Amino acid sequence: MSTTTDKVWAVGRPTIGTAVRLAGRTKVYGQDRVPLTRGLVIASNHFSWIDPAALGWACPRTIYYMAKIEAHRVPGLGQLIRAFGTFSVRRGESDREAVRMMREIVRNGWALGIFAEGTRQKSGVPGEVQPGAAMVALQENVPVIPIAIHGSEPGWRVGSPISLAWGEPILFEGLPKGGKGYKEASAILQAKIRELYDFLVEMHELGRPDAVPPR
Repeated sequence: MSTTTDKVWAVGRPTIGTAVRLAGRTKVYGQDRVPLTRGLVIASNHFSWIDPAALGWACPRTIYYMAKIEAHRVPGLGQLIRAFGTFSVRRGESDREAVRMMREIVRNGWALGIFAEGTRQKSGVPGEVQPGAAMVALQENVPVIPIAIHGSEPGWRVGSPISLAWGEPILFEGLPKGGKGYKEASAILQAKIRELYDFLVEMHELGRPDAVPPR
C-alpha cells in the first residue's frame, strides 16, 4: 500500500500540487514542524474542494486521506483519490472498517489526514472538531499535528491567495481512551486550529509576510 501510494504522490506533488500552488498562490507557514517519521494524525479545517490538494502540496509526507464514500463513487474522481491512498467512510454511521483503517495507517508509521470538522464549513470560519482525530491519536498513542487553511472559503476563485499554517504536534498524554478523553482532546485541537486560522487571517491582512505561526 505505502510503496505504490508514495509513487503516485511523487508524481502528483510536482504536477497537481504545483498547479494548485499556482492557482491559489499558496503560502505555507511552519512546514518544518511536520515530523518526517512515525505515525501521526494531520487534522485540518475544511472549506473547499481545493483543500486536499493544497494540504497535500504543503505537507512533506504522503497523506492517507479519509473521504466520504460518495466521493469514491464519482466516476474518475473515485479512481484518482484512491490512487493517492484515500479510503472511504460512511458519514453519520458507525463505520468500523474506516476506524480500523485509520488506526492501521498510523500504526504502520504513516500520516493520516483528517478534515477534523467532518464536512466543509459553509460559514467561512472553522467549525466544531469531531472526535475522529482524537480517537485515533489516543488509541494508538500518536501525535496530532493541527493545520489551518485560510483563503479557500466559499466563493474562492482561481488566483485568490490560500495560506496554510502548521502547529506543533500534540500528544494527548494523560487523557483517557474513551468518550471523555476524545471530547477534551477535540476541544484542545479545535482551539489550536482556530488560533492558527486567526494567525493566517492576520497574515493576509498584512500582505502575507514571512512569520512563525503560534505553537
